[in-house]
Amino acid sequence: MERGTVGSAQSGRLLVEVREEGASAVVTPAGELDHHTADLLREPLEGCLEKGYARLIIDCSRLEFCDSTGLNVMLGARLKAEAAGGGVHLAAMQPVVARVFEITGAEAVFTVHDTLEAALSG
Repeated sequence: MERGTVGSAQSGRLLVEVREEGASAVVTPAGELDHHTADLLREPLEGCLEKGYARLIIDCSRLEFCDSTGLNVMLGARLKAEAAGGGVHLAAMQPVVARVFEITGAEAVFTVHDTLEAALSG
């Protein structure tokens, strides 16, 4: 399986790492995803799609907070990925982040995995 670091972006409250895992791109946001940091996630997700990765895995294990702006970034990436024949998979959501998806009903439109390993094998 090919494994390589594609890049990262950072602000004071959010760090986003991107790496390739075979046919998937794994995007790992760490910190707080909100109105002020949403572009730090949007840009790498769109970059992965532009490079031909239609299967995106967002590893949420280090995501401490996500508001509606962050949720909209993920929903937008999902629409673009599905249009390219792929999808967005969410992995290892912390309870505080999972709650946002439950309250809004967004969990129903994503494939959610308990672990990153499950997302990679699924």
